[in-house]
Amino acid sequence: MADSARTFWKGFLRIALVTIPVKLVLAVKSAGEVTFHQVHRESKQRIRYQKTAPGIGPVSEDDIVRGYEVEPGQYVLLDDEELDALKLSTRHTIDVTQFVSAADIPSIYFDRPYYILPDGEMAAEGYRVIRDALRAQDKVGIGQLTLRGKEQLVALHCADEGLVLETLRYASEIKNAHEIFADLGHSTPSSDMVEMAQNLIAQKTADFDPGRYRNHYAEALRELVREKIEGGHAIAVESEKERAPSTVVDFMEALKRSVSAGQGQQQNPPRRSKPSEAEPEPKRKGGAGRSSAKPTSASRRKAG
Repeated sequence: MADSARTFWKGFLRIALVTIPVKLVLAVKSAGEVTFHQVHRESKQRIRYQKTAPGIGPVSEDDIVRGYEVEPGQYVLLDDEELDALKLSTRHTIDVTQFVSAADIPSIYFDRPYYILPDGEMAAEGYRVIRDALRAQDKVGIGQLTLRGKEQLVALHCADEGLVLETLRYASEIKNAHEIFADLGHSTPSSDMVEMAQNLIAQKTADFDPGRYRNHYAEALRELVREKIEGGHAIAVESEKERAPSTVVDFMEALKRSVSAGQGQQQNPPRRSKPSEAEPEPKRKGGAGRSSAKPTSASRRKAG
């Protein structure tokens, strides 16, 4: 499978008594995004972030739990085992329970799209049946699915030759539009101005073609980076000891180094000292049977 079609999630698509194994593939790629790292201006070192606790300093992931704030300063702590124990049927199943017209879903509710594929040859026929039925009825399936620890509201619809699942925002996540636009008032603009605006819209109306549009900022940024590289302004940010080892390995070169190292050890075997040459163990003060080492915290806990 190509990198662009790597599986993001595996489970089942269930509609009433019909269940078929499916998998999700990300529909959005990040190749067009321009990302930055933060660098310390003087030392030219990458800025790093650590998870710390006041009075403790850096802490490891094993010592971190999730806290739900019930009131200011008061938390209920939950660990991963407790969260994983929550029994949600939607953890492994896209449970479609309703069908609606696509026009019934305001665009503000749509969040993130995924492609759905049948998982195995046996699932392909059922997949095509659902796809063709949705297309014939021009309907969208509504259901729920748990992704990344959150139960998502989802919409299932046709796209090209397959199915697309889009996560939806819950009603509680959408701000009230009437409250937001309340200050605009209800005055009516002049009919002449509205007619001019309508004429302008008519002149600019065409079929949607996303290929016509480019990310001008990303293109200008890449051009700026290219110019700085050609001008000799590229710098080394991390030292070799701080840089993560490369995952690209020359197998033959590594094999040669391993063989050379093995031959060197055979030619110069380590010298073992004879029992008579070993230095006598120094006598301990305070008696041979008494140890001067202090008891460890673990031994103190066992003693207690």
